[in-house]
Amino acid sequence: MIYGYCRVSTDKQNIERQIRNIQKVYPEAVIKQEIYTGTKTDGRKVFEYLLKIVKSGDTIVFDSVSRMSRNAETGFQVYQDLYDKGVELVFLKEPHINTATYKKALSNNISMTGTKTDIILKAVNEYLMELAKEQIMLAFEQSEKEVADLHQRTKEGIETARRKGKQIGRPYGMTVKTKKSISAKKDILKFSKDFNGTLKDVDCIRMIGIARNTYYKYKAELKSELTAKLK
Repeated sequence: MIYGYCRVSTDKQNIERQIRNIQKVYPEAVIKQEIYTGTKTDGRKVFEYLLKIVKSGDTIVFDSVSRMSRNAETGFQVYQDLYDKGVELVFLKEPHINTATYKKALSNNISMTGTKTDIILKAVNEYLMELAKEQIMLAFEQSEKEVADLHQRTKEGIETARRKGKQIGRPYGMTVKTKKSISAKKDILKFSKDFNGTLKDVDCIRMIGIARNTYYKYKAELKSELTAKLK
């Protein structure tokens, strides 16, 4: 079985590019996708499930190493575990660390001669294996560095904006109106017993079809708006 794993950090990012890149090379791949922010693999439900169901002979394809992990230590450990399990790993943007390449490096041992030269040949073989491992670790370290650099640039950008007197983020107390919020608030006013309706909160939430936290947020904003109008 060939799986394609795709991940983005927020729902505002487009995951289609990753899917398209994988299916271009592996059109038969079963795509597994999720939205998750973080550098480690813990908490990524789809990826954790994928790790449980893959077996020896299966293949997991990633658009890049960063989709697998942006933490060098964790990424390398998962790589090693899957390799030992017999799972093939393919990284479209970093083919030099595919498990097939790693396997080739480990199997290309120089044959022993039965002479004193074997001492040198053994050292060369060990060096080649360590070099292969180092290339894999470097790829994950580069991915981790990209995250750190992004966070640093964001931090510096915010500080620069502050020094220039620019407003960072939404002003305190400001609410953003969207079609969804306007529609939901209209329904809350109509159906909630705290306003013009007869429904309890739990029934109102179920009928409107919004998250519990969002419902109470909108409800609080409505009460604040109504109070302001009465002043």
